[in-house]
Amino acid sequence: MTKKKSSLPDQWLQNQKAAKATQVAFDLDEKFQYSIRKAALDSGFSPSDQIRTILGLSVTKRPKRPRLTVSLSPEDYVLLAEKYNLSPESQLEIKKRVLDDLIHFSDKNLYTQ
Repeated sequence: MTKKKSSLPDQWLQNQKAAKATQVAFDLDEKFQYSIRKAALDSGFSPSDQIRTILGLSVTKRPKRPRLTVSLSPEDYVLLAEKYNLSPESQLEIKKRVLDDLIHFSDKNLYTQ
């Protein structure tokens, strides 16, 4: 079996895929971070997209997944299981209860502003 040589456009596409952007982190005072994050939230952008906008760089339209994340340790699951009267292994049910608490928190705060 002979190996087929890649055409120039194929090589270019492979090189383009290999070239990845470098993530850059900035240590800013809390008030500056808050200002950028708030502007992003008000504009419907991610903080990264807001920074690109501030810098005059393009922002690609990509689908946004409306979700929040939190990291939970095994110890956190034990504490939450106690709070909700569940087994720590009932992670899906714990997640549902946490979601209910977050919705309750948000509803309460939306109507008190």
